[in-house]
Amino acid sequence: MKRMTWLFSVVVMVVGLLVGSCGDSDGVHETLTLLFWQAPSIANPYLSGGNKDTEAAALVLEPLANYDENGELVPRLAASIPTAENGGVSDDMTTVTWELKEGVLWSDGTPLTAEDAAFTYRYYCALPGGNCENEPIEDVAAIDDLTLQITFSAPQSYPYNSFVGAGGVILQKTQFEDCLGEGARRCETENLYPIGTGPYKIADFQFDAASGASDIVYEINGRFRTPGQPFFSEVILKGGGSAIEAARSVLDTGNADYAWNLQVEPDVLQSLQVSGRGTLVAAFASNVERLVVNFTNPDPDLGDKRSEWSEADPNPHPFLGELDLRRALSLAINRDHVAEQLYGTTGEPTCNVVTTPLRYVSPHNQACLDQDIAAAKSLLDAAGWLPGPDGIRQQSGVRLSILYQTSTNSVRQKTQELVQEWWQEIGVETELKDIDAGEFFGGNPDRDTVGRFYADIQMYASGPGIDPQGYLSGWRTSEIARAENDWEGGNIPRWFSLEYDDVYMELEDAPLGSERVDLIIELNDLLVQNYVLIPLVNRATVSSAVSNDLKGVRLNAWDAELWNIHEWYRE
Repeated sequence: MKRMTWLFSVVVMVVGLLVGSCGDSDGVHETLTLLFWQAPSIANPYLSGGNKDTEAAALVLEPLANYDENGELVPRLAASIPTAENGGVSDDMTTVTWELKEGVLWSDGTPLTAEDAAFTYRYYCALPGGNCENEPIEDVAAIDDLTLQITFSAPQSYPYNSFVGAGGVILQKTQFEDCLGEGARRCETENLYPIGTGPYKIADFQFDAASGASDIVYEINGRFRTPGQPFFSEVILKGGGSAIEAARSVLDTGNADYAWNLQVEPDVLQSLQVSGRGTLVAAFASNVERLVVNFTNPDPDLGDKRSEWSEADPNPHPFLGELDLRRALSLAINRDHVAEQLYGTTGEPTCNVVTTPLRYVSPHNQACLDQDIAAAKSLLDAAGWLPGPDGIRQQSGVRLSILYQTSTNSVRQKTQELVQEWWQEIGVETELKDIDAGEFFGGNPDRDTVGRFYADIQMYASGPGIDPQGYLSGWRTSEIARAENDWEGGNIPRWFSLEYDDVYMELEDAPLGSERVDLIIELNDLLVQNYVLIPLVNRATVSSAVSNDLKGVRLNAWDAELWNIHEWYRE
């Protein structure tokens, strides 16, 4: 194993020298230019106001492990990922033990130790609002220089929420030990120029609060542990301006190498690619735009019982309780058309609500990608919903008339219009409603919010993190949104399923492995095959522009976009 590691290091060194010579004749002095239209103002993720700052720090500070572009854990400062199989996770799932790589140095030449990680947790807990009392961690201790043990107050089936990813970096104890508590933000030098173990160190950090602009210059950390990396001798990160300006600089004028987080209309981005200088890239996590079905009756005449559920009085919806009817609504939708016309490279049609990591993606629901108007009509005919004189289906005096709401947003209103047309084809009348996003996603229980659900169907996007358990917990019976919990429960459809509850209970006790994967897929299938949720499009979490000569970029929706910047090179 040691021989293979040595050989790999030699290969990396040779490749680094070759790649460094690509492009300019003197590749050693290559500069990489990054544009962030939201300007970073700090290089300490623990005091960050957003992803922009976490990205700025990712060139310098490192966690024990990163997530790669597929959502898989990869060691960074750790020698390996601790598991039950290798003894890193205890049998009772109450401790996880991390072994650090040997020989890792801070950029000032001092060695990284497990005490730096233990200190970082103390630093985090001391921050105003750190609130570690509510976290499941009981203790973080350095067993020896290279061994860190985290002890939990209760079994954790997913023990990797600390010191993993760009938001969980390790700080140097020596540099930050006088920056605890209320004094954290006063440590200006430490927060702008952190000593790190990453491929670069910050040479200059300028931020102008008045203009909202920043300029950060990075130089190589000569003590970075991978021979031959990074491949650029200098990185310049320019913050400020607009997303369109950043996109144009990469895609059209070629004045920059990389533009971050392009929240720009797809047709505008496509037009900027005509010059052929750059390419749009997108990364996907699970952020699924979906239709949510109301299983209770939202009739305003019901007063306080409107969209209200209780076990004694489920208050069923007058027609959406029928499985075949919900299936017909799904069959009528052309997801490919929605994704292609309204999202472009930033959306993919989907039939699942858990769409990544790949190991958790169900293979059982792909049929929904084929729009089938005829099959939808046949289902409604067989269920006794027949067209009336105006073409709208009815049964026993009840018309198939749906109030379909979402937040005010041009893409969402266009999606509503398309769905309305398709449902009209199968004989379903649809009234469209849009609500200001501040109110729709707000927490005021007296307003027309997602939780109150004063409609038959509503549309929005959400998704799980890297481990779907917490997300999937939201559809348990105990989580039904109702007056009792101020309509803040995650089960917004008001769906009652003892089967779902039982499978979820199995998931809570399942350690990482094939059994856990199977249970997550089963829960996803219960949601989508019962048409509790009707998935439409998996929306890109990250969309950026990359110059055509920049290689090695592995865009990542689970971690920092710049997580592997040490591998980037110019060709």
